[in-house]
Amino acid sequence: MTTRSEREKAQKLNEQHQAILTKLLREEDNKYCADCEAKGPRWASWNLGVFMCIRCAGIHRNLGVHISRVKSVNLDQWTPEQIQSMVDMGNTRARQLYEAHLPENFRRPQTDQYPPAALSYNVDPIHNGNYIFLSKTLHMQSW
Repeated sequence: MTTRSEREKAQKLNEQHQAILTKLLREEDNKYCADCEAKGPRWASWNLGVFMCIRCAGIHRNLGVHISRVKSVNLDQWTPEQIQSMVDMGNTRARQLYEAHLPENFRRPQTDQYPPAALSYNVDPIHNGNYIFLSKTLHMQSW
């Protein structure tokens, strides 16, 4: 059972986290989904450090938590470590890191594609500090 002061402390920490996330979402690249560039992302993969739209969040959830750990920006509670991961990475740095070796003719999935392009990850973990580098390829399925 939690005391009133513990609940107030948790509430204050949650408000601080929400303020940090709101500030991060005001950064130019974070205003768009890291995967499909839809406007106004409200979801995040905190272990990858990227903001995304609800549609791409669903795709990331289907990848499994061993690859992408998805949270709602404003519906979920965040830990200090999760917030720090978002502060350290963000969409700009994540693109530089995760998409450094994409071919020149790579095209992002569009937000209006239906059914959406299926993202598959060829996971070849190369550990460097706290990050795992993923080789990302896009596979279009014909329906």
